[in-house]
Amino acid sequence: MRLSSRKTLLIIDDEKVFCNTVRDYLENERLEVLAAHTGAEGIAVCSSRKVDVVLLDQKLPDGEGHALAPTILEKNDQTKIIFITAFPSFENAVTAVRLGAHDYLSKPFDIEELRLTIENTLRTLDLERVEQIQNYARDKEREASVIIGSHGAFGEVVRLVDMAAAMDGPVLITGETGTGKNLVAKTIHYKSAFARSAFISINCAALPDNLIEAELFGYEKGAFTGATGTKKGLFEIADGGTVFLDEIGDMPLHLQTKLLSVLEDKMVRRIGSTAVTSVSVRIIAATNAELENALGKTFRKDLYFRLSVVRIHVPPLREHREDIPALCSYLLAHIAGGRAVELPEAEIDKLKDYDWPGNVRELRNILERALFLQKNSVLTPSQLIQRSTAVSQSLAQNQLSSREIKKLAQVEQELIHNALFLLKGNLTQSSKALGISLSTLKRKIKEYSLK
Repeated sequence: MRLSSRKTLLIIDDEKVFCNTVRDYLENERLEVLAAHTGAEGIAVCSSRKVDVVLLDQKLPDGEGHALAPTILEKNDQTKIIFITAFPSFENAVTAVRLGAHDYLSKPFDIEELRLTIENTLRTLDLERVEQIQNYARDKEREASVIIGSHGAFGEVVRLVDMAAAMDGPVLITGETGTGKNLVAKTIHYKSAFARSAFISINCAALPDNLIEAELFGYEKGAFTGATGTKKGLFEIADGGTVFLDEIGDMPLHLQTKLLSVLEDKMVRRIGSTAVTSVSVRIIAATNAELENALGKTFRKDLYFRLSVVRIHVPPLREHREDIPALCSYLLAHIAGGRAVELPEAEIDKLKDYDWPGNVRELRNILERALFLQKNSVLTPSQLIQRSTAVSQSLAQNQLSSREIKKLAQVEQELIHNALFLLKGNLTQSSKALGISLSTLKRKIKEYSLK
């Protein structure tokens, strides 16, 4: 019995020999066993400490066991109660369940049967707590999935998000890096009928081709070297929910064919298997690339049109600068950690004058750095923007002032180095700024031994 922490079992029974026998048999480093010989003693224990499982006898010196159940659950509604009785009847079983019993045992029973019952009860308790944690995390993520903005082209984004949430077809989200495509996808999910189910995200540009296929579709034992067991893919795991495919433009062609099959037939086949599994998933894809230019070359036309049932283009921050004050207010409320901060109107005006090549992601980064460097309650993020701009201009001047004829490889190395420096090592942003694919950038970094 593998448990996350030591649990507590309380036996409420007037037979002391029985209590001692159970304690001797079950108590170990993962389970503490306590005993109470009257109902009053049992309630006192439940009132003074947390009890995970109560083994409750039906007949006690000071009353009926089932009468204690409401009080026990009032002290801790997570406690699991197992009723035990020497006088079993259908009516008693119904009463026990109605009062909150998790299980019901009739005396005499084998001690091994009792052990299995308690193990199953503790396992149920652990699963319920895992579910509570997952629900809490999902609720927090839903609360955070708020789109801030309504000006300019961003008003159309809000309208399309509501439209997409009301249907279950695929969605294609486009826009520059850092505009918030991931947030748009989550907002669609949490506003839709899929909200109580899983939202699973995978970056198609972050994994090698063979790993993407294994992650999405799963595999059978022995399907390839290292496949020591059977594994479900993300489409199966997210059944009934949403799969978000970020950077869909980097998905290999042969996987695009399999993805189209998922969209059309709602079926997946694991690597190494001949069987197909039915799945019901909502697919949302995103890209910062111009997929139209890749159609018929590196991206399938039929997949593009199938994904574009609803297409949402998230505009760059420079096209809806009027939303910057609201964005700053929202971001600071979440990242300030309760600290007193003030963003003067003059600072907001300077932020609105900046072009934000890194979009909302860059704005958040600047605000976080300003908070880190904060000496009083007044934030001055514009100073950080000025420093970044100065570095860019200095690098450009140094390059322009040199009349030395350099080898092409040397110039390429310097360009890649400068892009990585200015974009703080963000590979996706750097590849876009340089006009090369992410895989090419990774290969060049390795070739030039860049960090």
